[in-house]
Amino acid sequence: MSILTIPEWQAAQIAGDGLQRLLSLLHSEREAKSNTWIFLATDEDITRQWEDAEAARLDGHETPLFGVPFAAKDNMDSIGFPTTAACPAFASQPARSDATVVARLKKAGAILIGKTNMDQFATGLAGTRSPHGPVPNPFDPERVSGGSSSGSAVVVAKGVVPFSLGTDTAGSCRVPAGLNNIVGLKPTRGAISTTGVVPACRTLDCVSIFALTIDDAETVLRVVEGQDPTDAYSRARPLNSIESIVPLTTPTLAICNDPQWFGQPYRKAAYDEALLNTQKKGFHLVPEDFHDLFELASFLYEGPWVAERYAALKDFVEHHAEEMDTVVRDIILGAKKFTAADLFTAQYRRERLTIEIKRRFSKYDAILVPTAPTFPTLQDVAREPVKESSLLGTYTNFVNFMDWAALAIPAGFSEDGLPFGMTLISSAWDEPKLLAIGRTLALASEARLGATSRIYRQPGGLFGQETTFTG
Repeated sequence: MSILTIPEWQAAQIAGDGLQRLLSLLHSEREAKSNTWIFLATDEDITRQWEDAEAARLDGHETPLFGVPFAAKDNMDSIGFPTTAACPAFASQPARSDATVVARLKKAGAILIGKTNMDQFATGLAGTRSPHGPVPNPFDPERVSGGSSSGSAVVVAKGVVPFSLGTDTAGSCRVPAGLNNIVGLKPTRGAISTTGVVPACRTLDCVSIFALTIDDAETVLRVVEGQDPTDAYSRARPLNSIESIVPLTTPTLAICNDPQWFGQPYRKAAYDEALLNTQKKGFHLVPEDFHDLFELASFLYEGPWVAERYAALKDFVEHHAEEMDTVVRDIILGAKKFTAADLFTAQYRRERLTIEIKRRFSKYDAILVPTAPTFPTLQDVAREPVKESSLLGTYTNFVNFMDWAALAIPAGFSEDGLPFGMTLISSAWDEPKLLAIGRTLALASEARLGATSRIYRQPGGLFGQETTFTG
């Protein structure tokens, strides 16, 4: 049986032949020559990481991810690799230090295999805006894999690594998770440090986690979260953040009262089935008007917040515009049409919307939405790159504006054989609650892990194990 989950990798690595197993994985990926990766580690680098992890374990240090391989999106600094954000002109020299999140994983014994392909500068939700080419979806190579964290999602879906790192500003973790039949955890803003991560919108950016199982996503979150004094937007988790805030009677989830499917009936049918299964598992679903949420979402690309992307890359964009993806370049340079007054006006409207949205949704245990209402082909995106990317973000773009946490989980397959996903959303620091609800929705279901052939049954649930975070 192939090794897929974190516990399986841990057991195998401790049992023996750990370094050889990692090198074999590396050589297999190198021979595949897949554009899922932008950079792969050298044999020497893997050996060095293994020796460090083994020494730490033998010295009695906690190594909860001992010998477990992982991948990082190519907008994160990792020693020995350039950080190009899928733009070769952006960087040519290897990083001299690890991003905080990468360093914490290595300290826990994890082994970085390589850096993954992505939408350039994390601008896009389809996974096609890269000079290395679009990352094919493992279920249908003519379909998008989702972005911007496309490569990180696919290496997990294919079972190459049990978890990977992405980022999520507008849905860049949740969308590819939903299109690849895997788990995507977008934590609270500031829960995971962004030091050493190329910013998109710095005030909204989140480092995110892809995994094959909810339990593995939680394991990684425990390792990497925590306040970082080098990150001005980092925050510490409040004490006693536990799942017990979920009532033991019927939990209530808000759903959209008029979800749009943009002419894709298979997606609607899969959603209807997912809602029925949710009700069968004891949840009460209440339709709500999402109009204010959709208005808030529109600010991200149609409003002045696009200027934050320009601020992050201003010097590079002004001098290297011709070396950028044309769609990405035009989106970022579109910031020039907005003024500081436009931003303040939008910020005032954002605050008013936020107050109203919190008032209306605070009575629910969580919000349940389809992760992505569409599943475009590569040709669809080539014809209308901005429109198709925007549709993918229908139910994701508003989350970081609200300072909410979200968990994307698999929800079966549509009639055309493609993965369908649902996303749970709740307030800041509610990851334990979302993980518990997610386990319950997956409980007693035998589900396929990613694009592998493995069938998995989720242990635990809302009334099972307790999840506690102390930050």
